[in-house]
Amino acid sequence: MNLTPRNLSIITGLSYLVIFFAAIFANFFALESIINSPVETIQLNDFVVRLGIVAFLITVVFDVVIAWALKELYTNHPLTTLSTYFRMMHAAIMGVAIFALPLALKAATESEILAYIDTFNIIWLIGLFFFGIHLILLSNIANSPRWILVFLAIAGVMYMADTIAHFSLSNYENYASVFLALVAFPSIVGEMSFALWLLLKGGKNSQ
Repeated sequence: MNLTPRNLSIITGLSYLVIFFAAIFANFFALESIINSPVETIQLNDFVVRLGIVAFLITVVFDVVIAWALKELYTNHPLTTLSTYFRMMHAAIMGVAIFALPLALKAATESEILAYIDTFNIIWLIGLFFFGIHLILLSNIANSPRWILVFLAIAGVMYMADTIAHFSLSNYENYASVFLALVAFPSIVGEMSFALWLLLKGGKNSQ
């Protein structure tokens, strides 16, 4: 099947939306439930956790779809292949991180459960460092409006800075809310705007 730039843009935009909604459920319903009530959630509400694991798996699948679609869409740019590799690294590391969540379902104590959640978060955090590099490269590749590219670049830098801060600051928790805001705002604005632009206008000028 020969996919046009418009087809690829729509596939990428829809995949972004799937990741967005799957990640919201996985993080704010499943993961937060475990963190707030570890033993109760695992023992009495494990179905939500299992759905969260599936949701995280879905994000990995569509992360790969986006990596492929962006590579096809911007195939002539010299940085595209490198950008694809970094996004694929993020997807692979995220896949490894998810392995900790089924193990949490088998844990019996609060400390064991939270240890598995910490393992998941640490591995995912490493993946987000490479995802940040992908976003910086993407901001130099994509042909969307410049303001979107600026937000993508800022988000990429913030992902990398947050990961470095986690591992280099012994008192990171004192600044966690600040880093969360610095990462979340440009990421949501940049990635969601890029997704909507792809759905509405992406690839039209290439046909």
